[in-house]
Amino acid sequence: MHWVLGIALTLLVFWVLKYWGAMSPEQRKRNGWKLVLAGFAGVLLVLVLTGRIHVITAGIAALLPLLKKLPSLLRYLPWLTGQKQHHQPGEGGQQSGPSSGRMSVREACEILGVDENCSRDDVVAAHRKLMQKIHPDRGGSDYLAAKVNEAKAVLLERVG
Repeated sequence: MHWVLGIALTLLVFWVLKYWGAMSPEQRKRNGWKLVLAGFAGVLLVLVLTGRIHVITAGIAALLPLLKKLPSLLRYLPWLTGQKQHHQPGEGGQQSGPSSGRMSVREACEILGVDENCSRDDVVAAHRKLMQKIHPDRGGSDYLAAKVNEAKAVLLERVG
C-alpha cells in the first residue's frame, strides 16, 4: 500500500512540476495559492485515509489558546520586523511638530519652571528635580527628557 502511495505521489509531483515550468510568471503568481491549497488538501486527505488526522486536530487544539493572545502579540510585530516607532504606547499629551530651530530662552524657562533671570544653580536644581520625575529609566518618555535637557543647555549657555 505504501508503495502505491509513494508512486502516486511521485507521479503527481512530476506532473505538477511539468506544468509549473510551462506557465508564465503571471500564471505562476495567480496559481500559486491554488497549488498551496491543493497540497494542503492532499496532505489532509492522506492523513484522513491513514488514520493520522488526530495529530492535526491535537495541533489545532493546542493553538486555540494562543489565538486569544494574538491581538496583544500583534502589537509587537513592528518591533520584530525592525519597524520600531519612536512613539511609545502610553505616551500622552500634545507634542509640538518638528522644531523650527533651537529652543528659545523663554521656552526653556517655561519648561524648567524658572525665571528668565535665574542663576546657574537654579537651572541645575530645576533640571535635576524634573529629570527625577520624567527620566526614561523611571518610566518617563524620551521626548520629554530630551526637551528638559535641551532647556537646561539653552539656559546654561545663556547664564554662562
